[in-house]
Amino acid sequence: MTAFQHLLSPIQVGRTTLRNRVVMGSMHTGLEDFPWDTGKLAAYFAERAEGGVGLIVTGGYSPNLRGALWPLGSTMINRLQARRHRTITDAVHRHGGKIVMQVLHAGRYAYSPGNASASAIKAPINPFKPGALSARSVDRTATAFAESARLAQRAGYDGVEIMGSEGYLINQFLAARTNTREDAWGGTAAKRMRFPIEVVRRTRELVGENFLLQYRISLLDLVEHGQSWEETVELAKSLESAGVDVFNTGIGWHEARIPTIITQVPRGAWIESTARLRPEVDVPVIASNRINTPEMADRIIADGHADMVSMARPLLADPEFVSKSAAGRADEINICIACNQGCLDHVFRKKRATCLVNPRGGYETELVLAPTRVRKKVAVVGAGPAGLSAAVSAAERGLDVTLFEKDAVIGGQFRLAMQVPGKADFRDTVRYFTRRLETLGVDVRLSTTADEAALAEFDDVVVATGVQPRVPSINGIEHPKVVSYTDVLNGTVVPGGKVAVIGAGGIGVDVAVFLTHEEEPLGEWKAHWGVGDPEDHRGGLTRPEPRAPAREVWLLQRKTTPVGIGLGKTSGWAHRAHLKQSGVRAVSGVSYDRVDDEGLHITDTATGERSVLDVDHVVVCAGQESVRDLHAALVRGRGGLHLIGGAGLAAELDAKRAIREGAETAAGL
Repeated sequence: MTAFQHLLSPIQVGRTTLRNRVVMGSMHTGLEDFPWDTGKLAAYFAERAEGGVGLIVTGGYSPNLRGALWPLGSTMINRLQARRHRTITDAVHRHGGKIVMQVLHAGRYAYSPGNASASAIKAPINPFKPGALSARSVDRTATAFAESARLAQRAGYDGVEIMGSEGYLINQFLAARTNTREDAWGGTAAKRMRFPIEVVRRTRELVGENFLLQYRISLLDLVEHGQSWEETVELAKSLESAGVDVFNTGIGWHEARIPTIITQVPRGAWIESTARLRPEVDVPVIASNRINTPEMADRIIADGHADMVSMARPLLADPEFVSKSAAGRADEINICIACNQGCLDHVFRKKRATCLVNPRGGYETELVLAPTRVRKKVAVVGAGPAGLSAAVSAAERGLDVTLFEKDAVIGGQFRLAMQVPGKADFRDTVRYFTRRLETLGVDVRLSTTADEAALAEFDDVVVATGVQPRVPSINGIEHPKVVSYTDVLNGTVVPGGKVAVIGAGGIGVDVAVFLTHEEEPLGEWKAHWGVGDPEDHRGGLTRPEPRAPAREVWLLQRKTTPVGIGLGKTSGWAHRAHLKQSGVRAVSGVSYDRVDDEGLHITDTATGERSVLDVDHVVVCAGQESVRDLHAALVRGRGGLHLIGGAGLAAELDAKRAIREGAETAAGL
């Protein structure tokens, strides 16, 4: 029996046959906004189509200027743009794939003073208050969606996805939270539904029956005054009657205070909602959000919870996700770890999206690992993220690679990270590199310290020796109460019931999470975040249940800024909320006076007030220092020497930079 037979079987969607049930969901990359990036975007999608994806959904294109995500943001509003998109659609079709363009009007999420919505209610995540669309403008906007779809048809797309989820304009019309109108477009649930129904009806009329019409429907708004489940089902049935061929599913608005896709969200957290919609409609339903393995995707379809599965970031992480699954090589897939660091964090800062575990994502035409014409012997010293990336990338080019690692296992700092509750996916990155080293035939020498003599035979040496914890100058730093974060995360030390964590950067936050709770079953996770049954709670939102933390934890920093302010843009708020839920006491602006039998003595730098934290342990997360002894010894006597990752720069640990540097260094050898 074929592996993943349910996921990889073809399916008829409307008048279109898809070769399998894998959908590359929509994700804005930043390549959509400017015409000179069209070739790069085409290469990005082509690589996924070549990898076997059944259906690709582009990033969002607005049907008018006012709905663009930001000024000069992506639109599909004229024939010149449609002709330009032929580069994209032709590239996908050459590899046997299908592609639909997402039509997205940002509404009050548009980062522009000229944005507009159903009502003049400002979004909490946007400084710009929208203007309320007039009744005439609402009508024109519905037609603009249809006209944009017609242009997509001219551009060679197989269909469109109408974005009715994530809190964008269509969602804003559907929810009483953002639609306080009393005209034909609001005032009752039925009138609030009129806008999306008109969008779909007019689109179907304009593009005909053969053009695939996909609608992204919000199953759980997760905001106050969102849609009820009864309204969601009624909407889905009305949209199906209006011409929808398939429903893709979305969870949560961008302003929701419940995480939906980041690492700490359990895998497959939202399948129940998709399964609940499926029997209510007669067209296929696509599951989405936190599905990142072929095993899970296949099981979702086999169990009847959905007809297809959407995976956006997993296809960014590994464009060969489908072909590897089909060839019995699922253990070689580079799994998305849902960190958001290279993708969503970039996009919301108006940078090009990429991927922490796959730095070629979004850079297919620039970061090219071309086969080498010269057989060179390359030594990589250090098997943390940077060294692993360099070794694998160099071997992929055909270079003769030897990897030295002083420890008995590979992974470096990733092995510590994967011990943190909510970061179990990091294990898959270590697993991926382990398997990749095997398949590429890299000579891996564990428990081996490389020296000048051992490296003399190599043409190039890549030093990726990483970092070591920095030991701050504090009186009593040698006291038995004081331990390093490495000893805590690797299990060498089990802290007592009261713990002070010195340093509130990313590692300090991770340690605080590690100290306060373990991995949670899905039901407990939802309860703590306030996710309820949508049939009982409008928008799926209910009162969160308090957590019972395992320890009493203080998280301290010398900086006067709020604790955790430097965390990722799209995930930091959730990590800070998690700390608050766990009762972690975050303290900024303190100096560390000493550690003794009484505990940690601190001073408030603003007031001069002194206090003592009666703790059992003090965990030091005060930064790192580069390990460069080997590089210093080699730099005097040889060429072909490269310094990367934490060994090159030990500022706040940055696996994204480390893995990119490894690939870039290998590309230049």
